[in-house]
Amino acid sequence: MKLKTLIIENFRSYKHEVRIDISNFTAFIGANDAGKSTLLEAMEIFFNNEVVKVDSNDSCVHSDNKLVRIGCVFTDVPASIVIDSTSTTSLVHEYLLNNEGNLEIHKFYDCSNRSPKESVHIKCVHPNKPHLNDLLQLKITDLKIRIKELEIDESNVDLRSSSSIRKAIYQHYDGQLQLSERYLQLNKEDGKSIWESLNQKLPIYALFQADRPSKDDDSEVQDPMKLAISEAIRKVENEITQIVEEIRRNVEEVANRTLQHLQGFDSALANELLPIFKNDPKWDSLFKLSLTGDNSIPINKRGSGVRRLILLSFFKAEVERKGGQSSVPVIYAIEEPETSQHPSNQLKIIKTLLELSNEDNCQVLITTHVPALAGEIPIDSLRYITNNPEGQKVVLENSEFVFEQVSSALGIIPDVSTAITPVIICVEGSNDVNFLKHISKVLHQREPSFPDINNDPRITILPLG
Repeated sequence: MKLKTLIIENFRSYKHEVRIDISNFTAFIGANDAGKSTLLEAMEIFFNNEVVKVDSNDSCVHSDNKLVRIGCVFTDVPASIVIDSTSTTSLVHEYLLNNEGNLEIHKFYDCSNRSPKESVHIKCVHPNKPHLNDLLQLKITDLKIRIKELEIDESNVDLRSSSSIRKAIYQHYDGQLQLSERYLQLNKEDGKSIWESLNQKLPIYALFQADRPSKDDDSEVQDPMKLAISEAIRKVENEITQIVEEIRRNVEEVANRTLQHLQGFDSALANELLPIFKNDPKWDSLFKLSLTGDNSIPINKRGSGVRRLILLSFFKAEVERKGGQSSVPVIYAIEEPETSQHPSNQLKIIKTLLELSNEDNCQVLITTHVPALAGEIPIDSLRYITNNPEGQKVVLENSEFVFEQVSSALGIIPDVSTAITPVIICVEGSNDVNFLKHISKVLHQREPSFPDINNDPRITILPLG
């Protein structure tokens, strides 16, 4: 799946609903305290709630409403999902896609509570006809009662499967479903099993923050390694599931034999006991990986610039490793990638991240307020965060006006201070810049002696408009 849109409302400085289109590479730009990092942290709460956890202070202070909403719209949804270990269904058959055919999930957090809990809802075009509009909220026993009440033929229905019963009911009333777009809660009753399956299909979201404490398990080093472990586990998920089921069967056999012998001592006690696994194993936590420098010096004891270079190296390794072959979707969110880096390394970081965003199943999100870096980013990837005349938070995108706003806010001009820039081409605006870069690339491919402005450090383009 790929993230298409981020939706937030009443979260910190975002009082009113804001919808932000997310592309393969997205750069959030704005002045200090504009709300750039807030967007990355909202997504961290949505996907993981680990690096950043939602708390009671996250609702907007300018609103009496304490209910926070964070939503995500996904494209490329899976053709089928497995629920209850064996039952296969689809989002289409369950009527769980929005009016554009995408998966739209919203999480609500009641910040009037000291420890807000998430409530998962899906916005979808769903049957609204009485007796059909609540099927996802019914347990399988209630579904069996409902299908009998509706006098539907059960001969071709698998009554052991909730999805099979729902499908039979929907098909019986085909054309009379009274479809309408609305919210359905997923994290309760049978909707919970669908959510658990969907949650495993969501992209892995990895947030790398700019300001980190230097601890023994420093996140600037650990997070890339944890991400690698998570992605590796996702790839062998089917094999792991088979192993878990085999272990369960073997352990339950031992437990049942034990209970059989217990019958001879105390039959009443034996009848009260059942072999139940409390929790599924947490595979991510089983693997630990650390990087140690020369002379056994921990990486976290090195300079912040070195730790960030390790992060850069991780991203470059990801570009090489994926090579368009990764089947696990990953969203890399990097706050101020230029932090603690020499200017020459800053440009390398941006180019590496742009390369990474071109790989299949990869999306890259960054925040920055460095003019030189913003100037390297394609216009259609820019998201400028500001306030409108009414004081409401807005995110501007996909227009020449946005580039002008960013230029005005950050003062974007190319760096012409280095001694290796003998040629400066002055043009009017960003369209001229794009044209020259494109035409020089075409000419360079036909005649290698012609310089490619995109990669030639001797040439700098300076927009004056």
